[in-house]
Amino acid sequence: MTRHLLDLSADELAAQIAEWGEQRYRAAQISKWALARGVTDFEAMTDLPAALRQRLAEAFTLAAPAVLTSTAADDGDTLKVLLDLGNGSAVEAVRMRYDPEEPGARERTTVCVSTQVGCAMACVFCATGQQGFTRNLTPSEILAQVLHFAREERVTNVVFMGMGEPLANTGATLTAVHWLVSPDGLDMRARGITISTVGLRTGIKRLAEEHLQVGLTISLHAPDDELRHKLIPTSAGTTIADLVQAAREYIATTGRRVTFAYALLDGVNDSEEQARMLASRIRGIQAHVNLIPYNPTAGAGLRRPSRERVRAFQFALQEAGINATVRIERGVEIAAACGQLRTDYAERQRIAFV
Repeated sequence: MTRHLLDLSADELAAQIAEWGEQRYRAAQISKWALARGVTDFEAMTDLPAALRQRLAEAFTLAAPAVLTSTAADDGDTLKVLLDLGNGSAVEAVRMRYDPEEPGARERTTVCVSTQVGCAMACVFCATGQQGFTRNLTPSEILAQVLHFAREERVTNVVFMGMGEPLANTGATLTAVHWLVSPDGLDMRARGITISTVGLRTGIKRLAEEHLQVGLTISLHAPDDELRHKLIPTSAGTTIADLVQAAREYIATTGRRVTFAYALLDGVNDSEEQARMLASRIRGIQAHVNLIPYNPTAGAGLRRPSRERVRAFQFALQEAGINATVRIERGVEIAAACGQLRTDYAERQRIAFV
């Protein structure tokens, strides 16, 4: 199968161009065409010599994945697409538009991307975690999700919070991030990118070593290790203390604040006592807690807390000196909100032929 050009890193692309005897600046021209302009045909790269365009077309592809289905919510401000990766694999990406938070501020357009087909982390409250793991995405497949929307409008933010665990696919995730922030790529602000992880310490360490100014979100979801292991069965061997230490090291290396994600489950992890216990575990570090009221997913058997319980949990954290906010929900009715990215297209197709 022909390799996708965007599976190459910037250094690999430059090396390939040099191997062909071309000037190194051609690599920047090519990547800008592929990313900043989003072309899908090498013939569109009109400032390249015809012979180089032909050679690129013979060696690589720029094909974009087909859209299998799409659905919108929030008066069109939230759009979910299911992209066909071939061989029976498909992946979802979501575009969310937000109004300016302050007068004079620009509108924000965020794309939530997936890094795997399925997920091996098995979080009990996550639709993707209930699917099991199929395979990792390549850098080009991750970038394709952003480019799908960037061809139509300016994307200001990218969050790695879709299907899969980004730091279980660290190589592809980092290659994609470098292309997102590169002046020869999409030239995005690094601070406009956030990577969310269930808490893979080696991946967090590697991300810190890249010295990128991207945001890091670590999923806690419980104030104690026993409950966390029940909610995230694959978390055995990693304690909350381990994750707090990993957060400290990330902050020390990058200077960036870390966010702790906490999915609130009615009667499971949402008591005021548990909030105070959580505060005691993370107090004293440059961190923020993002509270996520549970989004119902098929077969999970869990419930969403009342607004009163959510507010009480948030207030208990704030009373203990912890900065805590409740996540703005988008796309709940189209199963696009966090924890609800479930690829149900194949099931619908099977039903159609019964």
